[in-house]
Amino acid sequence: MTTTLPVQRQLLGHPIGLYVCFFTEMWERFAFYGLKALLFLYLTKHHLFSDDDGYILLGTYAGLAYALPVVGGLLADKYLGMRKAVTFGGALMALGMLGMAYRGHAATPQMGFDQVAVQIMYLSLALVAVGVGFLKPNISTIVGRLYEENDPRRDSAFTIFYMGINMGAFISSLFVGWVGIEYGWEYGFGSAGIGLILGWLVFVTQTKHLQGQAEPGRPELLEEKRFGIRREILIYLGALLGVVVVQQILQTRFDFGALAALLGLAEGTEITATEVVAILMTIALLIWWFKFIFVECSQVERANMIVLMVLIGISAVFWGLYEQTYGTWLAFSDRVMNSYTFNLLVSDFTPNASQLTSVGALFIFALAIPFAWLWPVLDKKGWNPSAPAKFGFGLLFAGLAHFVLQYAALNPEANGLAGFWWFILAYLVLEIGEMVLSPIGLSAVTTLSVGRVVSLMMGVWFLASAFGEMLAGRFGTLASMPAGTDTGTALAIYADVFAILGWVGVGCAIFMFALTPVLNKQIRQAQNHG
Repeated sequence: MTTTLPVQRQLLGHPIGLYVCFFTEMWERFAFYGLKALLFLYLTKHHLFSDDDGYILLGTYAGLAYALPVVGGLLADKYLGMRKAVTFGGALMALGMLGMAYRGHAATPQMGFDQVAVQIMYLSLALVAVGVGFLKPNISTIVGRLYEENDPRRDSAFTIFYMGINMGAFISSLFVGWVGIEYGWEYGFGSAGIGLILGWLVFVTQTKHLQGQAEPGRPELLEEKRFGIRREILIYLGALLGVVVVQQILQTRFDFGALAALLGLAEGTEITATEVVAILMTIALLIWWFKFIFVECSQVERANMIVLMVLIGISAVFWGLYEQTYGTWLAFSDRVMNSYTFNLLVSDFTPNASQLTSVGALFIFALAIPFAWLWPVLDKKGWNPSAPAKFGFGLLFAGLAHFVLQYAALNPEANGLAGFWWFILAYLVLEIGEMVLSPIGLSAVTTLSVGRVVSLMMGVWFLASAFGEMLAGRFGTLASMPAGTDTGTALAIYADVFAILGWVGVGCAIFMFALTPVLNKQIRQAQNHG
């Protein structure tokens, strides 16, 4: 990581480059979350996937999208640089989003689904997942590189950046969710693709504001030829081949009884190819990580990297809980919640389940500026919780949010449906947890990582998110139910599942609070030796 930066133009106390990343990520997240807001409903209503298959595909697709940043971060660190990686990743994502606009004919119980349309869907999801792999870790790394190592504005910068992420998610859920449900799936997915193209154009036309912080470290390596082809072109061709591989991975499952038992899954449960890939990636990364910290790191670097890996590991549990918003929470609001209560605020308007996924982003948008202000104020007073403590609070709030939904399921309104405002309260509690954990995690990656592997470690951060997504899919299957399940039975199932998830969050929070003094001591020792 650079420690001496060129003089940069400032806007509202931050480099202009921060806002380039802000708007790029805002539109990229507009596309990504717009697709996610529709995907489960699209799978179960248009292609008639079962709840189990819908939850699992949602989890495995999103899991791959967050696992592949490990590869994208590594290639950017070693060869491409962040600018080229973001540009290429954005182009792949745009193709994938537009490919989702082909829906084919709707499935029927007698004829099944349209095989061609489903394969195009898998290919499109693969393009998006590989594109995210190149774009996601590197746009976040650029933000960190715009600041000196000890710049107190760093946490605030990531909080502002995070607000951009959630502005995109908020707008897309409202707009893409409305267009997709009201006018057709293809129009919803197509509008998400148009948003992605806008973000891509912002980035490629405004890279001058990045002050050279996103360029390849050794550009001559990209010019070297292998098999008569420049290395840069080989990387792009390899990524396209990877798209085809991912297309197959998304629809492949294995019956590994022993592995399923090891993971605590029911007998006969199939393991998806995505989960196998993620496990193998994790094993390979752990082998590399142990070698790296004990062979190539100083004592200070080793201490920081150990703390970082603990934070990254525990974040997977948080994301497994958080991503229920696009699975069980979405199904809950679609099937057993009294959304018509919203008419009391806005007459003749009832948000659909897809649009309600925007609630989380709305709260993040509202909370971002107060939290960006809060951390520097607490720091000046000596009250700023350490990163490990903040992770504990994030897990605690994630657990409490599910207990709110459990209460709503156990105490339906007079019409037999769960109350709308309990759902809104659950989102508020969950998003407080996200604000305490996620932007702080991004900041910790850029602060605690060894500079020469910072993009790779950002990829590892997203690999933990990948495990969270896959965990979310498995959690979601606990709430699976056949079509036609009556409301009372469905509410009872949801209440049981939300109680389980609530205790998972609270239990992990207690574990993290107990571990915090040990991790804080490790951080202090590293600082004293630094």
